[in-house]
Amino acid sequence: MKQTLSLTRKELNSYFGSPMALIFVGVFLAATLFTFFWADAFFARGIADVRPMFRWMPILLIFLVAALTMRQWSEEERSGTLEMLLTLPARLIQLTLGKFLGVMALVVVALALTLFLPITVSLLGNLDWGPVFGGYLAAILLAAAYTAIGLFVSSRTDNQIVALILTVIVGGLFYLVGSRGLTDFAGGSLAEILRAIGAGSRFESIERGVIDLRDLVYYLSLAALFLTLNVISLDSKRWGQGQNTLPYRQALILTGLLVAINLIVLNVWLFPLSRARLDLTEQREYSLSPATRDLLGNLQEPLLIRGYFSQKSHPLLTPLVPRIRDMLQEYQIASNGRAVVEIVDPLQDPEKEQEANQTYGIQPTPLQAADRYGASVVNAYFDILIRYGDQNEVLNFRDLIEVQSSPGGQADVRLRNLEYDLTRAIKKTVFGFQSVDAVLAAMEEPVKLTLYLTPDTLPEWLADTPNTIKKVAGDIASKSNGKFGFETVNLDDPNSPVDRRAMEEQYGLRAIPVALFSNQSYYLHMVLDAGDQPQLLFPSGDLSEADIRTAIESGLKRSSSGFLKVVGLWTPADTPMPNAFGQPQPGFKRYDTIAKQLRQDYTVRRVDLSSGQVPVDVDTLLVIAPQSITDKERYAIDQYLMRGGSVIVAAGNYALNPDQFTGDLGVKLIEDGLRDMLAGYGITVEQSLVMDPQNEPFPVQVARNLGGLQVREIQAVNYPFFVDVRPDGMDRNSPALANLPAVTMNWVSPLTINEEKNAGRDVTTLLQSSPASWLRTETDIQPDMQAYPELGFPIEGEQKSYPLSVSVQGVFESYFKGKASPLAETAATEEGAVEGPTPETEQAQNNIGVIENSPDTARLVVIGSAEFLNDIVFDISSSLTHDRYINSLQFAQNTVDWSVEDLDLLTIRSRGASSRVLNPLTQQDQTFWEVANYILALLALVGLGVIWRMRQHNEKPMELLPQSKPSGSDRQQVTGTV
Repeated sequence: MKQTLSLTRKELNSYFGSPMALIFVGVFLAATLFTFFWADAFFARGIADVRPMFRWMPILLIFLVAALTMRQWSEEERSGTLEMLLTLPARLIQLTLGKFLGVMALVVVALALTLFLPITVSLLGNLDWGPVFGGYLAAILLAAAYTAIGLFVSSRTDNQIVALILTVIVGGLFYLVGSRGLTDFAGGSLAEILRAIGAGSRFESIERGVIDLRDLVYYLSLAALFLTLNVISLDSKRWGQGQNTLPYRQALILTGLLVAINLIVLNVWLFPLSRARLDLTEQREYSLSPATRDLLGNLQEPLLIRGYFSQKSHPLLTPLVPRIRDMLQEYQIASNGRAVVEIVDPLQDPEKEQEANQTYGIQPTPLQAADRYGASVVNAYFDILIRYGDQNEVLNFRDLIEVQSSPGGQADVRLRNLEYDLTRAIKKTVFGFQSVDAVLAAMEEPVKLTLYLTPDTLPEWLADTPNTIKKVAGDIASKSNGKFGFETVNLDDPNSPVDRRAMEEQYGLRAIPVALFSNQSYYLHMVLDAGDQPQLLFPSGDLSEADIRTAIESGLKRSSSGFLKVVGLWTPADTPMPNAFGQPQPGFKRYDTIAKQLRQDYTVRRVDLSSGQVPVDVDTLLVIAPQSITDKERYAIDQYLMRGGSVIVAAGNYALNPDQFTGDLGVKLIEDGLRDMLAGYGITVEQSLVMDPQNEPFPVQVARNLGGLQVREIQAVNYPFFVDVRPDGMDRNSPALANLPAVTMNWVSPLTINEEKNAGRDVTTLLQSSPASWLRTETDIQPDMQAYPELGFPIEGEQKSYPLSVSVQGVFESYFKGKASPLAETAATEEGAVEGPTPETEQAQNNIGVIENSPDTARLVVIGSAEFLNDIVFDISSSLTHDRYINSLQFAQNTVDWSVEDLDLLTIRSRGASSRVLNPLTQQDQTFWEVANYILALLALVGLGVIWRMRQHNEKPMELLPQSKPSGSDRQQVTGTV
């Protein structure tokens, strides 16, 4: 080992003894910085990662390593010192490793000098250091393979230029073998083999932060193979051509062949092994989450996951198939044999194609692609079928991939969030297949349904209802194997443990008057005890057997995690607007995108609240832009919350109202919304708009004076009404904001939290504006860039941070407490006015059926923007910032997940790496950071040279090998060589 390190030090001294090392490393750093900031346009990407640097690393390392290795053996041979090295008392493997370590030390130094880039990125955004570590490890392993190749090539020639060119060619071939261009040209299984051989394609796996045993073995095998060939090449220079050395030559060549064969067999044997890997990413983005493993581990029936992938497909989709296959294998292993994974090519299997087309509606997609025969349109399959029992879900390529444009104009196609897409589809099919009997069987503790009633005071039209409830409950109990119990409690019975007063105190339920002006009242309420919190069941409709069964089954499903949750969605009616020609066109109240997004995970149902009731099977209620709300609709929302439901309200006070003739932006004040009711709950939505200098750009018409002529043009300008909430304005402990990089609140109103009314509740400020924001009450939202060129509006009033969204959990008091019930008023109107009601009957009328207090499980989320989920806003935002609006959708979906306590999908969804964005930077800031990195690299390079020269000056002359007297055999060997 001492001889090896001595030779390593000799090589490093020879590098730094001349400007050669500094020149090579300097050119490498300059090329790295250029490709990072210019070729891949780091600041234009806006993502806090260093993938642009590692994307070019395999190519840059080819030239760096070739330049460093070209003189290693060729210069020794040309100058005549190779014979001396070969006759020294050191083994050939020691000489080879000494040269190898010398080159690798300089490569590591060159890579270490690029650390300024990830440090800079970490200062500008939330950098995940796992892929950074993986990228540097991959670069070192790739450099080791290239160095071994370069040393072998250098040992075969005495010309440095020839060694440089041949090393670039051989290293380039290993890189090009797995490149996209060649694999796309080959196609099919041959492309997969080429990707397994290619050094660049292997690099991508480690670069993304996944240390795969197969990739490590590949690079180490490649380095070991060429180091072995290097030793044989050096030893061959001492061979004679006589018969005496023939056995030795044959044995050495055979040894080299056996090493190569063993290394190839090892890589082939490890190729199917996909589980031996380490995920270094912060969110474990490439490993199955515990939620997915729990879902797969609790499967009761076989689950079929079948991938339909055409062998001849689009060249950008083909490289994604191996990653999908590896992920599906992870699902199969985690299911303990319950999941069956199949990968088929429907074009090669007519029966499978017919089944896919007729049974599952899977059709080939026409894709324009270029192959070896030229440009063509290929009908290809890129679909995944999830089937569980009689339920199935299909994911096509639009559901699985995302496309981003690269600075060069080419499309960058990658998998969106494969685990989330697969788990979401599996959960939807599994939960859609289960029955109520399966839910009861899966419950650890029995559930109990209690019917609280007063049979002596029931109205005639409800006389048979208790018997109907007993019949339905008895039917469910008979099939539950003791997991479902039913009990009837007469509140007027003196021996009953619960009386009317206890019902009011425990559940906030008052007796219902028998008639509008009757002094008699009754109880007929069902309470389901399942878990820690009891549920109040309120059948809707005419209280038929079907209605009662629906109420009971919905309560059981709500208590279980094994059913799809139901999201009730209320949006204002979209009234068509006439255009300039008097023809009707869609209005400005369109909310289809959020409904489509939620349908991926939930059953979304548009609800009509005009009846004064929320459907009994709704698990959470999402109200967007409430306006023109009647008292009965308010009553429905209020009583749903009082029953322990979850309500999400996008309750801004301003709605989008563009001028239909000029197209100018405009907003109007919303009338008859939920402002007063929310204020009664302790959350006031103020009648003003928040303006923030930290905002999302917006395309607006700007008037420009051109030689006295007013010209109107479209420009992307700062728009303070589009408040851009960054992580410092979010509550990072809330699951609703898990891993969100930013959320844009459009025309948002500030919220005021009444601390007195919210005492005892869990109140969380989810979003808040920056400290530099201010308020505006005028509805003129057109910017004046001439008067205010920076923001388009004047800064008015106090500048501070304003709450934009809050979540509240706890006990709420009904907005209708002590007020006339809208349902009672409707009934009174229908029956006609009655003169002179007594005070007792009037009080009974006012309290008919009103639940005055909610349980502590009630949840309320208030968002101060009514338009941040509007399709029109999404269209405008996507015209400039592409997929920025997706953050708003994800925030809404996360909020729904939190409200229904479905945190599994929320956790998986938040594991995406695409959420890491850069902090907003001006052009001057970008120039500063770019120049700073060039200066730091130059200073580090100069400092390295100075330090090494000072070290050389202080060191004693170094001997290549320790002094020792040569033995007799050594002297004979030296003499014979001379």
